[in-house]
Amino acid sequence: MKKDIEFYQELPLMEHEFHVPHFNHQRKVRVLLPKNYAQENQRYPVIYMHDGQNVFYSKQSYTRHSWKVIPTIKANPHFPKVMIVGIDNPADHIMRLTEYAPWQTTSAHPNTIEYGSGGLGAAYGKWLVETVKPFVDATYRTLPDRENTFVAGSSMGGLITAYLGAAYPQVFGGLGVFSLASWFSEQPFLDFLAQHPNNPHSKVYIQVGTNEGDDVDKHFTGSTSMSQEYIDCSLRYYQLLLRSGVPLDKISLRIMAGKKHHESAWAAHFVEFLEMMLRK
Repeated sequence: MKKDIEFYQELPLMEHEFHVPHFNHQRKVRVLLPKNYAQENQRYPVIYMHDGQNVFYSKQSYTRHSWKVIPTIKANPHFPKVMIVGIDNPADHIMRLTEYAPWQTTSAHPNTIEYGSGGLGAAYGKWLVETVKPFVDATYRTLPDRENTFVAGSSMGGLITAYLGAAYPQVFGGLGVFSLASWFSEQPFLDFLAQHPNNPHSKVYIQVGTNEGDDVDKHFTGSTSMSQEYIDCSLRYYQLLLRSGVPLDKISLRIMAGKKHHESAWAAHFVEFLEMMLRK
């Protein structure tokens, strides 16, 4: 099913419903089309983004703050036009952790509800690559090749983004890894990436703040230094990319002073990610 739900000064936002086999439920996917899409006859790059409820409008975001994607695009008309695909998460906290993690957690305390979560990240990635992307490419005028296909996410969305870059190096030409939560299952994550290197021609934008930790993370792990955990995860990921052969000029690592684990921090620097991905 498809319907045009809203126009934001000529930027049409479309909605689709997809069956998700690993949870046996329906999921909303939103597609933001470029300005004048209907009047033009050209093809566009595509950025796939996790936690789709948080991507476009603050009123739809469960944090009440979006990534401000539409204002960012409108404020930078000199950028090449691009489609943004926001894939909703399953809303339930544990289901989200389970879907965005290819491996079960090694960090949760046994007495927390998060204990044992994770493990369906590979199924989610397969669904995105084999169901969602083919539909988007068949329905809209995309540039479907690797160089014009990107994926981005934050926290657990950053974890699944980094995984997708390694698991599908032939599909994704650029990654946006914001506030990487690989501490969820750090050793399996590092082992997998060491055995499945990124495409050396793909671009990777990594962003982390110096004030990342929050009460949810502390409850989950019992750690009192979660901000350092996030920084260390990003640094280990950066170093692993370099060791696996990704050139230095294909990676942007940004450690942002004072930035918290929140959509406001990711929204404030989404423009740098866009500029890196769309630069030829």
